Amino acid sequence: MASKAAKKKTAKKPVKPAKRATAKKASKPKKPAAKAPAIARVPAGTRKIVMGEERIPKAWYNIMADLPVPLPPPLHPGTLQPIGPDDLAPLFPMSLIMQEVAQDRYIDIPKPVNDIYRMWRPTPLYRATALEKALGTTAKIYYKYEGVSPAGSHKPNTAVPQAFYNKQEGVSKLVTETGAGQWGSSLAMAGAMFGIEVKVFQVGVSFRQKPYRKALMQVYGAECVSSPSMETNAGRQILARDPHSNGSLGIAISEAVEVAATHDDTKYALGSVLNHVLMHQTVIGIEAIEQMAMAGAYPDVIVGCTGGGSNFAGLTFPFIGAQLRGGRKVKVIAAEPAACPSLTRGKYAYDFGDTSHMTPLVKMHTLGSTFMPPGFHAGGLRYHGMAPLVSHLKELGLIEAEAYTQNACFEAGVLFAKTEGIVPAPEATHAVKGAVDAALRAKRDGTSPTILFGLCGHGHFDMQAYTDYAAGKLEDSAYDDAALQAALAELPKLAAE
Repeated sequence: MASKAAKKKTAKKPVKPAKRATAKKASKPKKPAAKAPAIARVPAGTRKIVMGEERIPKAWYNIMADLPVPLPPPLHPGTLQPIGPDDLAPLFPMSLIMQEVAQDRYIDIPKPVNDIYRMWRPTPLYRATALEKALGTTAKIYYKYEGVSPAGSHKPNTAVPQAFYNKQEGVSKLVTETGAGQWGSSLAMAGAMFGIEVKVFQVGVSFRQKPYRKALMQVYGAECVSSPSMETNAGRQILARDPHSNGSLGIAISEAVEVAATHDDTKYALGSVLNHVLMHQTVIGIEAIEQMAMAGAYPDVIVGCTGGGSNFAGLTFPFIGAQLRGGRKVKVIAAEPAACPSLTRGKYAYDFGDTSHMTPLVKMHTLGSTFMPPGFHAGGLRYHGMAPLVSHLKELGLIEAEAYTQNACFEAGVLFAKTEGIVPAPEATHAVKGAVDAALRAKRDGTSPTILFGLCGHGHFDMQAYTDYAAGKLEDSAYDDAALQAALAELPKLAAE
């Protein structure tokens, strides 16, 4: 069998594509896990809705089972044919590959994973009464808060199962990329819990903006490297062209994938975009459905911030799935940065997930794999493409997208902190802004919708961004439209499109 290094060197040469996994082979049909006994409604006026550990979901929700139109398959970068499990084996453990292609509505959560989830799950659902009062809105606003996890965000929801499945298959080292550092610190934490070494390539601009994220990763025992770096061919090539490169998630992915593909003892872990990652995050929405029922409410509008799509999917997919099965219709809004607007300005097309074109091609809303976004503070949203599943739902008309500038988001974030007491991560301020706008529209229109948004993490490691905002130093940097058009012009040309 060829080594991983050899496979990498010949990745773009025509090879016989592996047979694509079928739904039957992907996983056996499962019934949903038995539900815990029904619980009573909370008293009217309850501000924080909490549940006991017995209410932690026993299974993840897989929206693939309810899609009205199948998701376009990922393609091999050399043959441009649908990939199979063997094509992904150099990067991921087979258990995660099978989850990637599974069609079952529910995938059981392993007990060791649920035991660790108990450290912070179920997360609280809040009624934002103080924010409602400040806005003078007729809307009811709720938010699901993921900042109570040890790493301070939603990312451990997938970091823990990814570390678990890798450990099960004897993997001793994991490598990944991170933007703002939420994902890197979460995988570092999970790696420590399962005894796996972790190496993180952090986007250079965020590496410099957020030094305490690096410190947190180091506390957990991980190595954090600024990307682009001199440690990989991909990094050296970027630095040769631009010695002062800010870096991007696409570049950091290239570096991490290269390390995994050339080291037999190392696998790659991704914090967003892929199907199995989004599925792991659905514990958020599953809990939210039950908590909203406890409050005697159901959302008319759901807002989530979007970069790669994991936080957004985690909150919204269970609600969208219920709608697809005949349940109540909801308006779902993806809030993204105006400086990296993949959903509102990108093209729906097959593209590489990384800058150096080592990954499979996936069909998504993309700004082009070579697109370099400005160095705004919401580093977790600086990705050129959107998750294929999120992109697919937008094409089906099941979600909407809105793009916001950096200063407008920080204004909303500061208002939220002053009223609700929590300082949101820069990424999460986009969801706050989306919810505020929806509430103000209701005030203007004289309607009273119920709004639910995801507060995916706190901003305690991002205070330099708030310092810059208070000093008037934040710029609403616009992307270079000519550079965007050039990146889109380089999209792979496929006969089928």
